[in-house]
Amino acid sequence: MSARCQMTGRTPGLGNNVSHSHRRTRRRFDPNIQRKRYWLPSERRYVRLTLSAKGIKAIDVMGIESAVARMRARGEKI
Repeated sequence: MSARCQMTGRTPGLGNNVSHSHRRTRRRFDPNIQRKRYWLPSERRYVRLTLSAKGIKAIDVMGIESAVARMRARGEKI
């Protein structure tokens, strides 16, 4: 599963681990990605989305219909 949110477009960030002696090694900050299934009433089917925690909260606020419409307008495959 890719570490990319379909709703917000959030992807992994890159940075450094910094040890006590201040040595730096590269690391990756992954978003909190979850697989979630929503019922889409207009199409009478379930859609499975790969979402970050922030994307799930955004769908809870705006509703699944408008969220899917916004994702499709951006060219996201649902």
